[in-house]
Amino acid sequence: MTKILLVEDDASIVENLTEYLAGEGYRVRSAPGQQAALELAAQERFDLVLLDVSLADGNGFTVCRAIKADYHIPVIFLTASGDEYSTVAGFDVGADDYIAKPFRPRELLSRIKNVLRLTGGAGAVIRLGDVEVDTVKGVATKNDRELNLSALEYRLLLVFLNNRGRVLSRNQLLDAIFAIAGEFVNDNTLTVYIKRLREKLEDDPQEPRYIKTVRGLGYKVELP
Repeated sequence: MTKILLVEDDASIVENLTEYLAGEGYRVRSAPGQQAALELAAQERFDLVLLDVSLADGNGFTVCRAIKADYHIPVIFLTASGDEYSTVAGFDVGADDYIAKPFRPRELLSRIKNVLRLTGGAGAVIRLGDVEVDTVKGVATKNDRELNLSALEYRLLLVFLNNRGRVLSRNQLLDAIFAIAGEFVNDNTLTVYIKRLREKLEDDPQEPRYIKTVRGLGYKVELP
């Protein structure tokens, strides 16, 4: 059963969403704030996080950044209607999607299914052509041979896989690397890691079929 962590401090939303998603076959655990959310994430395995921006303590951006760095779980932000800043900031810290309040439950359910389909969910094998990533074991293989990725290469690959079909700017990728490295990473270092990742993933790194360069914008991994 797919397990969802709902981080929301509005008791009525928690009650209604928990009941609705349970009826659709999902198991829901809830947390009202940042500390409780991170404690639950450390104690239990979740397949997806529904995350409000404004919390009783802390904020959703901090929770998203920590969850993406430590657990690689897909995240959907719940934002106030018309709050463009929160939407952009959410994507900048690694969110996979967002939905504005008030939302229709069926629309949220569709977003959940789509994100899980694109990311493979937590605890699943994510496939990209002949490359497979086991997110439980933290291992990437190609044609059944382990790629022996470094921690930063693995993190970078997950960022691409969690954003298939989207163009990612160099700044977004630098932020993602910083989250796991815990230290400043410059633009030249990013170039080196993308080069190394291509050398391990691609049959011909000079003509990549997975990690595409989008001139003037960044990089993109195509949908399978």
